[in-house]
Amino acid sequence: MYVWSKRIVITLLVVFALLELLFWMAASGEEVSGLTTRTTHWLLLNYFLLLIWIFVWMFDQARVRGRNVWIWLPPFVVAPLPTLVVFILVLQRRLA
Repeated sequence: MYVWSKRIVITLLVVFALLELLFWMAASGEEVSGLTTRTTHWLLLNYFLLLIWIFVWMFDQARVRGRNVWIWLPPFVVAPLPTLVVFILVLQRRLA
């Protein structure tokens, strides 16, 4: 299962740490508006890495069930949460 792969987890944590360091350095030395910029960057970074993690999970689930996950990528980029919900509903559907 790719979701629990140590390589993916370590890669995402390293990317997170490097971008956090970059954001801290970019936001230092500014006044109140720097905090707003820093918070926005932090939220976007967490959201982006969460989207990567969710897509890896979707890929893993589709692979286990013998489905194609790449058709789900375009709608996932546009609207991640509704696509995830529909993806789960489609995969959980009983085949007659």
